[in-house]
Amino acid sequence: MPRNDERPTSTSTVASEDQNSDTESSERCDSLTSSSDVDCSRQSFTSDSSSKHNSPSCSPPKTLTLDEVMASARDLSNLSLAHEIVVNQNFHLEPPDLPQNSLEKKVKDMVHKAFWDCLESELNDDPPEYNYAIKLLDEIRDTLLSFLNPGANRLRTQIMEVLDMDLIRQQADNNAVDIQGLVSYIINTMGKFCAPVRDDEIKKLKENSANLVTLFKEIFRVLDLMKMDMVNFTIQSLRPELQRQSVEYERAKFQSILERTPSALDHTNEWIKFSIEEATQIMPPLDKSSDSGQSGKPLPGPTLVLNTAYIRLLTWDESKGPLPETLMTDEVRLQEMQRSLQLYQVVASVLLIVYSSIGGAVSGLPTLVERLKKMTAVLLEGMHSADFNLTEALGNISAQICCEVNKSLAERNFPALPAELQETLKGQICDITQENNPIRTLVEGRVQQYFRVVLASTSSHRAPPPVPPGLGLIQSELIGLGVSFVNLVNFNKKVYGPFYVSILKNLLFIDMPAPALQNGIVKGPPSSPLQSK
Repeated sequence: MPRNDERPTSTSTVASEDQNSDTESSERCDSLTSSSDVDCSRQSFTSDSSSKHNSPSCSPPKTLTLDEVMASARDLSNLSLAHEIVVNQNFHLEPPDLPQNSLEKKVKDMVHKAFWDCLESELNDDPPEYNYAIKLLDEIRDTLLSFLNPGANRLRTQIMEVLDMDLIRQQADNNAVDIQGLVSYIINTMGKFCAPVRDDEIKKLKENSANLVTLFKEIFRVLDLMKMDMVNFTIQSLRPELQRQSVEYERAKFQSILERTPSALDHTNEWIKFSIEEATQIMPPLDKSSDSGQSGKPLPGPTLVLNTAYIRLLTWDESKGPLPETLMTDEVRLQEMQRSLQLYQVVASVLLIVYSSIGGAVSGLPTLVERLKKMTAVLLEGMHSADFNLTEALGNISAQICCEVNKSLAERNFPALPAELQETLKGQICDITQENNPIRTLVEGRVQQYFRVVLASTSSHRAPPPVPPGLGLIQSELIGLGVSFVNLVNFNKKVYGPFYVSILKNLLFIDMPAPALQNGIVKGPPSSPLQSK
């Protein structure tokens, strides 16, 4: 961090020097089965001992006070901000940009215009008045002081002496204040504090020969930019430390929300409960020759339940209910993943139809296939908007594909595709919109299969598994989504694993005999409901 009389090399001068040593970020996440907090062993689900911090609150329903609601809202806001800083390396703040015709912008512009008109009127008086100018100088002084490090006593003293409000008021009363000299000092001081990216802005201020009102407007505009630079530099400096403490911090914040709002896990309970039912349906039949000699229906293990729950997020329908509370901080990321996945599923379906219908015309031409893939993806952009006509878009895609293929055939001195084949191809591509379309069903099923393998693998974030047959055309995109998804899931397990353990314990082992775990599958009930085997 540079001294206060030196030029900063980053976006601000507010962070202390010891923050620059925090350059390592901790390893993000491991799988649920490798984390001690979320160990889903038989003992953790049948043990009655659990700490208050690691389990959801079991308080009876109560009426919340306004203070409790506001406190929970603050905790949720802090939790969301910290989570965004940790997981989004590109996270930064930008100056607010109000919509042009919004009421807020109209009111803001009206108030500002009234203030600047009053300032101009005072300065044009004879003799001039400086009441509004002094208010601006006072605010500028406070802003400049906020850029200083705690130990920058020399610069602090200098600013306080030059911008001494009591002295300036006395000079104004005697019509002896040098506004131009004070403004010049302010601009030079801003040049010492600003990041290099603002050099051009400072240069323009120095060259500005307009009246004082316009100059004050520009000074405040640049100061706002410098404030934003300061905030973003602080975020960048704090990120390594937040990454080291993010799991404990987010868990503690959510626990405090849960203590004030016992219903804060209701949607999570329903999410996991439904996943238990879904995972049970895909369980293999119980072996009647097992040691227990019982033929009860097998229950899925905790890891299978959670993996099934996370897979459901990829096809989550917001119209049928909100996301689980433990995933609200990742809502935007999940929506982006879901939309990207749906887009590339359609791309894969289109290309599979092309290969099955006119494979000979595109085989051995990877450049043509890549061009068809990019063209299809571009024409499908915006497919999730309400006014997007997917059938019409697929019709346009099929026409463009036929055009590109015919062009490629002509370049190799081959005849164009027959008109009947082109019509058949267009019909097959447009049929993708049908819910039970076999190509669409095949692609979606294999995508689900791939993500199940990704979640089940303990090293998928380092060495992603190969994609299933038929998805090679979107392999790079699918692998990228898989890595992003598994990182999100692993971090979520790290933070909320103890809450999931408590919920799974209640749903799997309460009100029923406790089953024995064999090879990750829950089988056969022992005599005691919570007796460890």
